[in-house]
Amino acid sequence: MNELILKYGCNPNQKPSRVFMQDGSDLPVTVLNGKPGYINLLDALNGWQLVSELKRETGLPAATSFKHVSPAGAAVGLPLTDVLRKIYWIDEEDTQLSPLACAYARARGADRMSSFGDFISLSDECDADTARLIKREVSDGVIAPGYSEEALEILKGKKKGNYVVLRIDPSYQPEALERKMVYGITFEQGRQNLVIDDHFLKNIVTKNHSLDAAAIRDIKISLITLKYTQSNSVCYVKDGQAIGIGAGQQSRIHCTRLAGSKADNWYLRQSGKVLNLPFRSDIGRADRDNAIDVYIGEWPEDVLADGAWQRVFTERPEAFSKEEKRAWLDTLQGVTLGSDAFFPFSDNIDRAYKSGVKYVAQPGGSIRDDLVIERCNDYGMVMVFTGIRLFHH
Repeated sequence: MNELILKYGCNPNQKPSRVFMQDGSDLPVTVLNGKPGYINLLDALNGWQLVSELKRETGLPAATSFKHVSPAGAAVGLPLTDVLRKIYWIDEEDTQLSPLACAYARARGADRMSSFGDFISLSDECDADTARLIKREVSDGVIAPGYSEEALEILKGKKKGNYVVLRIDPSYQPEALERKMVYGITFEQGRQNLVIDDHFLKNIVTKNHSLDAAAIRDIKISLITLKYTQSNSVCYVKDGQAIGIGAGQQSRIHCTRLAGSKADNWYLRQSGKVLNLPFRSDIGRADRDNAIDVYIGEWPEDVLADGAWQRVFTERPEAFSKEEKRAWLDTLQGVTLGSDAFFPFSDNIDRAYKSGVKYVAQPGGSIRDDLVIERCNDYGMVMVFTGIRLFHH
């Protein structure tokens, strides 16, 4: 099959809609269940490229959670700590999760607000462990190079049998040139086939040159994630997973702030104040996520006021003061930050430091590089100039 007719394009009024192979060859994607939409396929194909590159560069199974053509989360399959299991709502009976399931839990759990209703990409054959985790979450679909029989049956039972399940041919190689039309005009460029490897991590420009294997892995994760994130973009990574992604911002400092606030929320969820929130037993995961987001945000009174807390909690929690939150965030250390283009001002470094950033990877090339390097030195950071820009539109 070299063509797939879609219900509509990005919006219901955009008809007709289809995906097809212009050269007449077969599509590398097979629909195993459901009916994918236009945006589903954009997310699936971008996400598949991301996870396949993460697997190639780290040697670990990888997963990503995509929303509106940018990743909300991306991760490799490292084991989950007890705290991460709790904040990602992993059920107690799931004591031994596969590496792929761990990668998915991390990718889906880092920014649960943004991942709501996502499209999932998996680097490896989807196993039953991963399928069971997927089934519990609100999601539109999944793409993977294959599925075990048990996993496929689990996924087919999701969304009243309408959950989108796609299989990608992992041997597929696209043409060297890519094209798209905007306002009737055809754009053509060479594909972004840059391989992000150790070669781009050699130019350390700060006084601190200490890069261990974990930091190198996390830098690669940040850069590969940015390669498929709508620009401008910044990505914070910790222990093998993206913990904050700022996408599609016109200003780089806004990217850094947005991604930093998501990283902060990820870490605040791990504080005792949040872990011990007295949720009612009848409150679902999505409502718990929403309540937590409000509780740790700027207007906690929206969930703590009389008449509001009773809908979520069994008793009114103590407020999480700004001072308490800052004290907890000050314990976050060893975070990596990647940027898809250079930092024009050192204010980005000041903001990154507030979220525990120790390692920075950016192209370099600003007229203020010396000021950015100096600020990194003030904080004892390690900064790498990669020399590569990773814009994606």
